[in-house]
Amino acid sequence: MNDWIEITAKTVDEAILEASLKLETSSDKIEYEIIERETKGILGIFSKDAKIRAKCKFSIEKVASNFLEKIFNCMNIDASVDILYDEDKAVLDINMKGNDMGVLIGKRGQTLDSLQYLTSLVVNKESTSYVKVKVDTENYRERRKDTLENLANNISRKVKRTRKPVSLEPMNPYERRIIHSALQNDRFVETHSEGDEPYRKIVITPKRNQRDYYRRNNSYKRHDYGKKDYKKKFKDSYKKSYQSITFDDIYSDKEEKDKK
Repeated sequence: MNDWIEITAKTVDEAILEASLKLETSSDKIEYEIIERETKGILGIFSKDAKIRAKCKFSIEKVASNFLEKIFNCMNIDASVDILYDEDKAVLDINMKGNDMGVLIGKRGQTLDSLQYLTSLVVNKESTSYVKVKVDTENYRERRKDTLENLANNISRKVKRTRKPVSLEPMNPYERRIIHSALQNDRFVETHSEGDEPYRKIVITPKRNQRDYYRRNNSYKRHDYGKKDYKKKFKDSYKKSYQSITFDDIYSDKEEKDKK
């Protein structure tokens, strides 16, 4: 795709035209270098043809399209891509279309995330500046965002009701940001991440003022225990209340289950 070809023709203009035909693109989408200009000679004697070397201009869209087409062929999937490049924002939006997109999405979008990551590596290897690559199909990203926001709200209500922290299953950075963003303005709960990639997960807890309220109003009265015993009792109780939860425990999404 980015290999140079050499073209010889009577004139430079004819060489450029022939190069564009061989590269199957228009002349404004090729770059070329003149190796030799044509010379007319004397009375037509000793004239020389022009020689150029040419290649297609770098196209982020073409790089991404060629890479994904190779992936589709290896997976025996009949699919096509629509690509939109916003040069000002340096964002490349790729939408895949076909009859078997569930395979490209994978369980909870894991295959789709992998395709996005690999495409980003390929594109940015060729680009002189960083380009953000987004790969989607069947509006999965938006549907997944809605699912995660609903999950965040459901868990938030559970934490408020039980006043106990809840740990979600591991998520990628993009999905964790959705959860954090969904609950960032919640007055009663807060979120933080724990663990290392790829097992990093979100924990949703009551905000400190809510935990203090719970401690002041729980059944362990200060006069029933010494100060030291009281702290230990409450700490042990709080540890036992820590829960771990998965999507299947809280949120049921038929489309998600169908793709497992």
